[in-house]
Amino acid sequence: MSGLAITISGLTIGRGSTTVAGPLELALGGGEALIVTGPNGAGKSTLLRTLAGLLRPLAGRITVAGVMAPDGEPARSLPEIAHYVGHRNAMKPSVSVGDNLRFWARFLGGPGLSVDDSLEAVGLPGLAHLPFAYLSAGQQRRASLARLLIAHRPVWILDEPTAALDTASQARFAGLMADHLASGGSVIAATHQPLGLVAPRELAMAPAPAEQAAKQGGAIADADLAAAEGWL
Repeated sequence: MSGLAITISGLTIGRGSTTVAGPLELALGGGEALIVTGPNGAGKSTLLRTLAGLLRPLAGRITVAGVMAPDGEPARSLPEIAHYVGHRNAMKPSVSVGDNLRFWARFLGGPGLSVDDSLEAVGLPGLAHLPFAYLSAGQQRRASLARLLIAHRPVWILDEPTAALDTASQARFAGLMADHLASGGSVIAATHQPLGLVAPRELAMAPAPAEQAAKQGGAIADADLAAAEGWL
């Protein structure tokens, strides 16, 4: 098992000054997977974006230990050792699949698979030359997931990663996650459907009580929060 250790202490997450969930306490090590579940508006995406460094926590700490950052120094924060795949694919439609992946390889740095090998791994061999917009919804999602392979990061933060994937593609991705965990990596994923992982840990989230939100300026409707979380 990897020396990777992720510790979440007293973490409270939210948007603006309104609490969505917390305080949360959690420790996750290398080789472990955490599945985040809960209804729309419970804060699953907000939690993942906070872990990825896209949102500031309202309170608490997220620390990492036992792993090196891409610059060769001990990692100081979770975002510098993590991949984040959100609801959207983060690939430019008019740019070729290969050039999109090459951009991410340069941006992320570090060792990883070649463009051709990463596409082969997600079942898209020979499609590097096509504009991303030419792919079907399922193919686009698989090409986006190939970002996980183009540069090594020990932590994968995934928001509904299997959305738009057919059964065969879901099984293929389950195999990639299993390989990542076997190599000492960690997976933190929010999902409404099984991901095919063996004995993952689970964090079940529930919306903050209405009275708690009201004290902070008014309750947020589930539908409004879910829509806000879809921006990325």
